[in-house]
Amino acid sequence: MLDTLDVNFHGKRHTDFDLKRIIRAQEQGFDLPVTAYLCGVSIRARAGIGVVFGHKRKDQYGRFGDGHLIRTSDVLKVEREGRFWVMTTVNSRYVLATFQRSNGRASLREFLRFSEKKLHFTPCILQ
Repeated sequence: MLDTLDVNFHGKRHTDFDLKRIIRAQEQGFDLPVTAYLCGVSIRARAGIGVVFGHKRKDQYGRFGDGHLIRTSDVLKVEREGRFWVMTTVNSRYVLATFQRSNGRASLREFLRFSEKKLHFTPCILQ
């Protein structure tokens, strides 16, 4: 009987397209430091959801490891820098390498439309 069990919840492999976009983003460079690169991104309830790559706060326990799904803190703004969108949250800055197929870009357009209005942020207790 084996004593070890290897389980990887909420993981996803990056596609070749994702990796090419990440490489292009890293080559471009950005005005301010970047926390991580996200693939398959959509924005829901003021939070960004995507698959992370190259997170600066990755630890030995696997938190923020490459290929893990993450939910960001509240998105403050999303703006274009060069060929990529950069999402600034309460705690970090993420480069959006690719969007979720079915509704990723639509969620970005919806966020940009609603962010012009003064919306309420999620209470800190719930983040």
